[in-house]
Amino acid sequence: MNRNQLSLLLFLLVVVGIGGLMVYRKQNDVRGTGDPAIGKKLLGDLPVNDIARISIKQDTNELNLVKKDGRWRVRERNDYPANYSEISEFLLKARDLKIVQSERVGASQLSRLALVPGQGTNAASVLELRDQNDKLIQSVLLGKKHMQKSKSPSPFGDMGDSGWPDGRYVKVGSGSDTVALISDALSNVEPKPESWLNKDFIKVEKVRSITVNFPAATNSWKISRDTETAEWKLTDAKPEEKLDSSKTSSLSNPLSSPSFTDVDTKSTPEQLGLDKPTSVTLDTFDDFTYALKVGQKTNDNYALALNISAQIPKERTPGKDEKPEDKTKLDKEFKEKTQKLQDKLDQEQACDKWVYLVSSWTLDPLLKERSQLLVEKKEEPKKEDKPTASLTETNAVPATSAAPNLSGAK
Repeated sequence: MNRNQLSLLLFLLVVVGIGGLMVYRKQNDVRGTGDPAIGKKLLGDLPVNDIARISIKQDTNELNLVKKDGRWRVRERNDYPANYSEISEFLLKARDLKIVQSERVGASQLSRLALVPGQGTNAASVLELRDQNDKLIQSVLLGKKHMQKSKSPSPFGDMGDSGWPDGRYVKVGSGSDTVALISDALSNVEPKPESWLNKDFIKVEKVRSITVNFPAATNSWKISRDTETAEWKLTDAKPEEKLDSSKTSSLSNPLSSPSFTDVDTKSTPEQLGLDKPTSVTLDTFDDFTYALKVGQKTNDNYALALNISAQIPKERTPGKDEKPEDKTKLDKEFKEKTQKLQDKLDQEQACDKWVYLVSSWTLDPLLKERSQLLVEKKEEPKKEDKPTASLTETNAVPATSAAPNLSGAK
């Protein structure tokens, strides 16, 4: 390589180096002018433990979750207990929400992002977090959800606004003109009281007898059994009545894990059919009694009122041949069992204050009419009438008679 070629090579290296340095500095300048809000918490240092009321409003709907006596309740359902795990999960999520994008938006553009409070299906949802003195801690407008487009084409063709929500446009406070995009759609943050109720309910165990009294007495029935695994017996069964075990199998553990759709706080007993209800009584081997009043069915839900009682023994009766060394152990077991039953009674009796809307599939097995529990009677085939003999058949010669003499011989 001669001197001229070496000089040219060095010159090119210098040019490339200067160009690379300029690109590097330009990239740093771009980074330096990026949005400083990205990655920061949307609500700052949110004092989660100070929050005592969560209010969600959208259009004409409103929800208020209020902490009373150390327990969260749903105000719109006469302070029915709220689902604590749902509320706790939401508050922790709200505390950690981070901004992925932010931009100043003029007032005329807010409606496009559904960030204008008021009435209408496109109105923003207003989220307010308040303390025990009802002082506002934070206010957020929840707007349009950001949709993640699917990378692969739909087999059904163009589906319009396809994809799934992966974020939401929000606006913190009332004076700010900055709209932020967060990476959580907050889909469950809606003013629907029924979605925030604590659905822990009664749990009927070890059923000994079931009594169902319909308004029409002929449909009523009672069944009982001697043990938890014994066959059901129909009380006051008529001679022709026999229980069909395939039809009573669904009654072995009725209401063992029921739930409900909502709590009704506005309708009258007459509107719900509870003025003339079907009465259902379940007695258990633990001496619990569940007295239910079932109203009319509306939209696949029955209205249900409850009354729960129990006979819990206060003292243990020692066994006939009980040894002194066994007394301590047996007394302890008795105390633990009775305390467990008392806790169950206290929890379930707290459900007596409200009227519930329970899905039909939960109660339908208990609401069968008497005839629907019985073995179906088989119709005997009708006996065909014997045909009347004709005159010809009457005068016919029996097959065993001698044949007539056709030759005329004597």
